[in-house]
Amino acid sequence: MAITAAQVKELREMTGAGMMDCKKALNETNGDMDAAVEYLRKNGQAKAEKKAGRVAAEGLCTVVMKDDKTAAVVEVNSETDFVAKNETFQEFVKNVAEQAVNSDASDMDAFMAETWNVDSSKTVKEALVEKVATIGENLSIRRFEKVVAENGCVVSYVHGGGRIGVIVEAETSVINDMVKEALTNIAMQIAALSPKYVDRSEVSEEYIAHEKEILLAQIQNDPKESQKPEKVIAGIVNGRISKELKEICLTDQVYVKAEDGKQSVGQYLKAVSKEAGADITVKRFVRFETGEGLEKKNEDFAAEVAAQMNQ
Repeated sequence: MAITAAQVKELREMTGAGMMDCKKALNETNGDMDAAVEYLRKNGQAKAEKKAGRVAAEGLCTVVMKDDKTAAVVEVNSETDFVAKNETFQEFVKNVAEQAVNSDASDMDAFMAETWNVDSSKTVKEALVEKVATIGENLSIRRFEKVVAENGCVVSYVHGGGRIGVIVEAETSVINDMVKEALTNIAMQIAALSPKYVDRSEVSEEYIAHEKEILLAQIQNDPKESQKPEKVIAGIVNGRISKELKEICLTDQVYVKAEDGKQSVGQYLKAVSKEAGADITVKRFVRFETGEGLEKKNEDFAAEVAAQMNQ
């Protein structure tokens, strides 16, 4: 089948691989995007989960705390960074977050149909349409998530003036300033290093098996490493899996404020728990990054891809 410039562009955005590598991958997989991603990863030309590597959408993320146990994070997008810095837009985003923290909606459709908290004569959707007309730019309430702690508390952190919003839910027998400060430090860690899981218990066996398959394929495609004994190769794969888990699991990550540069987040929480006389456990976290997985239209890049396709 004929591979289009749009397909090559999409695959490059997803993987960060070179354009010609993307074109070859699509040709080898008959245009199957998921298979092409696998092809590039196995050949060492792409990294896992790099779909948000070319983020360019504008807007804001913000968090509203109702109390120590309830918080909500929202992302509202705009077309330009200029509008994202506008006070009218920022106030609207704050109101959307206030709506979310008091909402019982389970999905975006239900949320948009709710009565607007600022003006009961409108729905959230109607308020959005009105704000689009006022600002003169397309806006979108992209997503929201409400977090309620049952046996502990929640803390929040907003980074970069609204580029990243984080909520951390923790189970703890003591809720005081020391505990909240520690959890805020954890929220900052999440904002900075973007873990995928709280700990290794959340990582499925299927994920581990899949990553091992990818790593093994990479080794087999390496002229030097592929000649090593099977036992050595197995050790290399397990070592790389362990390293990856330390990067994607929050409690395994090196705590960014550690003075010795070695203390893990899990060890930090244990130390704070002992000092505070509490048993602190992170139950879950939510991390929103503005424009994550989105990209604004870029004619120059599209033209670049088209030019490469014609070579």
